[in-house]
Amino acid sequence: MFTFDAHLDLSMNAMEWNRDLRLPVADINAREAGMTDKPDRGKATVSFPELRRGNIGIVVATQIARYVAPGNPLPGWHSPEQAWAQTQAQVAWYKAMEEAGELTPITNRATLDAHLARWNDGTPNDGKPIGYILSLEGADSLVTVGHVERAWNYGLRAIGPAHYGPGRYAQGTDATGFMDMAGLRLLREMERLNIILDATHLCDDSFWQALDHFNGPVWASHNLCRSLVNHNRQFSDEMIRALADRGAVIGGALDAWMMVPNWVRGVSTPEGMNCNLDVLIDHLDHICQVVGNTRHIGIGTDLDGAFGREQCPYDLETIADLQKLPDLFRKRGYSEEDIEGIFHGNWLRFLRKAWG
Repeated sequence: MFTFDAHLDLSMNAMEWNRDLRLPVADINAREAGMTDKPDRGKATVSFPELRRGNIGIVVATQIARYVAPGNPLPGWHSPEQAWAQTQAQVAWYKAMEEAGELTPITNRATLDAHLARWNDGTPNDGKPIGYILSLEGADSLVTVGHVERAWNYGLRAIGPAHYGPGRYAQGTDATGFMDMAGLRLLREMERLNIILDATHLCDDSFWQALDHFNGPVWASHNLCRSLVNHNRQFSDEMIRALADRGAVIGGALDAWMMVPNWVRGVSTPEGMNCNLDVLIDHLDHICQVVGNTRHIGIGTDLDGAFGREQCPYDLETIADLQKLPDLFRKRGYSEEDIEGIFHGNWLRFLRKAWG
């Protein structure tokens, strides 16, 4: 099944985790044996060979660099300019991977259709560049709203205005409050440039405000359901309906604490919490029941998003194991047309409309 993954932090893994994603996952993990600086060392699931093996031909790949004001305990940079510089290093890595033939940018309908034709030409995936759509997770690194057009010029096509905590343009997960004038100017500039609004991570206040003020395309790259795991990071049923009304697609994430209730970081285990790939389908099926169809769900794994196998479904060894999901959907009664929509068709329909 050709697969579109709407959220992978590829450049973060390359530039901050120092992973060479051209290597097999086993080689990446072997090199990290004995390292303890991050909880997911030696537990990676994503690399270019595994994406190709799993027929994951298009990904939404992120830039991410948080600004933290004095007193903010979250990890991040102490000035927007430092955060901007970090995102530019990430862009440089993406460009280097383009030059190496590993990645190819998708920025409009023509490049989307050309990549699909190449990837699905019936020949083996080995050696084919993986298509990527560049997204900014958290807008803190945009020193000014004027930087949005600079970013659009190097290929940025989606922005999530906030990540965790309070942000410069919007409030994110575990925060509360509305967007200020800078945030509203950001939305206007995104709309002018036809940049997709990623509603993921917006706190409830900023979520509803953003939908009220932004008239461009909206998606949610990696999210799950509050009714199944009660946390502000998740979408309520009311939010899910509002996104569907806007034509959004919601990508199902594979971070275990979002999938099962009562997860305790560093203590819980996927096996102990019975967290497997079927749980993802529970969440995606709930969205389908809320909106009445399968047209608003997709895959947005967030794998290796600062967690590894210690905090993802126990029946997933690498990202290539997404290919276990079609049979699990079939067992739930989903049709082949539905499954194709979930794995790529819904995202492609969204992009063709947004970029039409």
